[in-house]
Amino acid sequence: MANTVRVWDLPTRLFHWGLVACIIGSVTTGYIGGGWIEWHARLGYAVLALLLFRIVWGLVGGRWSRFASFVRGPGSVAAYLRGQGHPDHLVGHNPLGALSVLAMLAVLLAQVGTGLVADDEISFTGPLNRFVASAKALKATWYHKEVGQLLIIALVLLHLAAVLFYLWKKRDNLIRPMVIGDKQLDHAAPSSRDDALTRLAALVLLSVCAAAVAWLVGLGAG
Repeated sequence: MANTVRVWDLPTRLFHWGLVACIIGSVTTGYIGGGWIEWHARLGYAVLALLLFRIVWGLVGGRWSRFASFVRGPGSVAAYLRGQGHPDHLVGHNPLGALSVLAMLAVLLAQVGTGLVADDEISFTGPLNRFVASAKALKATWYHKEVGQLLIIALVLLHLAAVLFYLWKKRDNLIRPMVIGDKQLDHAAPSSRDDALTRLAALVLLSVCAAAVAWLVGLGAG
């Protein structure tokens, strides 16, 4: 008998698709350059606010959005690869998906962090550039333009490949639950809390994260 489980709460889904939109816009405006570089920066600030939100939400959000539900040790990853995974691996992020999530968060944080202090000596200077030495700013700029951008594109392509693999080979649609929130399972599993109160709490949290980013960016103008 199929069990309908709320896997991804609404805040997690909105975070996911909002991040997708910001990454696409950021990469596009970065490549176009010119007058679009200001939008590139704004999208970077939005990404930082979303990342801060996700980190906190990973501690207090819905059950399957919490890091505690999917961040596991090497033994768990090895067991999953041997086909001996825990039933929970079929609900939220499996061990490989967890590694992908952590890698994306780390790479995006590094990308935003280097962008805040970068100086391409042409059209953009990061708002926190004045707080770092010139040599460090140049290294950050090199990483941001030559390394970080490629890492993000590679991780996105790897993510898409994994989604298609699970869809075609394992008959496991990972996209649908991230759209509607629910997943059909052949075993019972607890649902993530996703009510008006948690959604309001998420909105307040996102507002605080956005305000923190605005304050951080404003330091450069002080």
